[in-house]
Amino acid sequence: MEREGMSAYSGKSNSADRIKITDTTFRDGHQSTLATRFRLEDIIPIAEEMDEIGFHSMEVWGGATFDVGIRYLNEDPWERLTELKKRFRKTPLQMLLRGQNLVGYRNYADDLVEKFVEEAAEAGIDIFRVFDALNDERNFETSFKAIKKSGKHIQGTISYSLTEQRLGGEVFNMNYYLEKAKAIEEMGADSLCIKDMAGLLNPYDAYELVSVLKEAIDIPLQLHCHYTSGMASMTYLKAIEAGVDVIDCSLAPFALRTSQPSVESMIAALRGTKRDPELDIKKLFKLGAHVEKVAPKYRDYLNTTRMSVIDTGVIKHQIPGGMLTNLVSQLKQAEALDRIEDVYRELPITRMELGCPPLVTPTSQIIGIQAVQNVLFGRYKMITGQVKDYAYGLYGRPPLPMDEKVRKKALKGYPKGEKPITCRAADMIEPEFEKASEMAKGIAKNTRDILIYALYPTAGLRFLRWKYGLEDPPEDVKAKTMDEIKKEDEMMERVKSGNYESISEERELKGADARNFNVYVGGEYFNVEVEEIGGKVKFKGMGETEPIIKKKNKRSGKKNGVARKETEPVSKSGEFVLTAPMPGMVLEYNVKEGDKVSVGDLLLTLEAMKMRNSITANVNGVVKSIRVPPGNSVEKNQALLIIVQ
Repeated sequence: MEREGMSAYSGKSNSADRIKITDTTFRDGHQSTLATRFRLEDIIPIAEEMDEIGFHSMEVWGGATFDVGIRYLNEDPWERLTELKKRFRKTPLQMLLRGQNLVGYRNYADDLVEKFVEEAAEAGIDIFRVFDALNDERNFETSFKAIKKSGKHIQGTISYSLTEQRLGGEVFNMNYYLEKAKAIEEMGADSLCIKDMAGLLNPYDAYELVSVLKEAIDIPLQLHCHYTSGMASMTYLKAIEAGVDVIDCSLAPFALRTSQPSVESMIAALRGTKRDPELDIKKLFKLGAHVEKVAPKYRDYLNTTRMSVIDTGVIKHQIPGGMLTNLVSQLKQAEALDRIEDVYRELPITRMELGCPPLVTPTSQIIGIQAVQNVLFGRYKMITGQVKDYAYGLYGRPPLPMDEKVRKKALKGYPKGEKPITCRAADMIEPEFEKASEMAKGIAKNTRDILIYALYPTAGLRFLRWKYGLEDPPEDVKAKTMDEIKKEDEMMERVKSGNYESISEERELKGADARNFNVYVGGEYFNVEVEEIGGKVKFKGMGETEPIIKKKNKRSGKKNGVARKETEPVSKSGEFVLTAPMPGMVLEYNVKEGDKVSVGDLLLTLEAMKMRNSITANVNGVVKSIRVPPGNSVEKNQALLIIVQ
């Protein structure tokens, strides 16, 4: 059968014609579907077989893998990379580098960028896909030079976005992409990638875009699409027809949804055509079966908020794949998942007010979380530290001018000044590596440890304490086994069926034997363990009283040494209890016990949803006590400090 646009014929395709495929299973595949939780222990068993497939490259690192590894998995990202490099002897390893942001959420100093690239190249990265969230090519300068110095492949990237559904919008038109592509080639890129992080590129626009770019530049062209809108496979076929050189795909279990098209489906669709990649689909089925086998360990991270595996609403809200799973996870933590549709409606508005940047890390997080806070707390009632930095110009130049009223509100009292900068953002940042080396002295044992600390001072230092046995990691960062998952399933079935052998077993299965509460007795604060006895509550050492809480909070327990809250503390007369507005980690306090504070004074910085949030005083008074030490995680409504009015 003759296929329109591609000649079908018998025999093998010419190697020069074959479409090349980058596999994203070990990075963007699980970042987009499982909030980046896929552990190294489940990757290693199939790594060597993946190396034998014949992929153009394997994307295995960068993006959120670095952050999530140290924050949620207790895995050293550098060790993850070196372990994979041992097993990939044929296939180049690829990473996603956020330009001057590296793998963090702000622009870092040039010396840190240079040191990071040097270490990544030595650890095993062959291809650096470099992008900037604002498509500000000035943020490529240092990383490009460092990659070239390391003798590795530079893949410059344009983040694809729209202000309208089709090309020809107010900002992101054909001329915009053409100028960016030429500039990136002139800067020394070895290849160019169009990064369609939200699945907005439709098939016919892809054909036009690829055709124009192939005529305009001499370096290979790669296309990275997400399946969120349901168009990506069709988009790939039209791009292949137009001459794109490489496409990104994932093994089927981590494909589709907000991830990439499945490699198996693309191979089947192209079989017998001029551009047949000629990869062994039977071997890929076997590798996919392994992923399916271990997938139950990660089921809690799968987005099940809708029936469909696609979200056509992305054409409006434009949330990229990795951000969507994180957004759902973060709203669950904030006990506000029911507000997700409100967030979808708010996000395009917030984006336009902030200058219409492409929604890709870190701007997707910056704008997404600000939209969440606008919904939960009122529009710009709480402004993240990253939005303030963004308004000042520390991320670069947005495609459109930022709304001036929002900018002024964000920069009011900003310590660096209220007039935004116009120079290259990194020119405003002092060298950081030596300072980080000094700060991490005594715990960091090598350059890679120092980089972990430099990129994430609080979370990084906490991870290094775990790594070197100075602090026990909390239970929620430990890996689950399949046996544990099986036991959990059996327990849930028994809970649902009410099949208990005794009351004590029911309590054990439901976790009802003992709970922790924060209580106030005689003006003093206590954390106490509570046991249910015959419908009453017994406080250890305090006798029995009537139950004060009827509804059990399933999250009771401890995390990082700080007991989680069950209820919001009630302020005593003359005292104000400041509570966490959302789950997060206390980064630092700007006050100490005994300090006088006034309304509006900065009290502490809470990292929540990967953003820095300034928590200010709502009352005048004196800080009586600080309840949670810096570096500890807190639940929503947990007491942070008490102010005596």
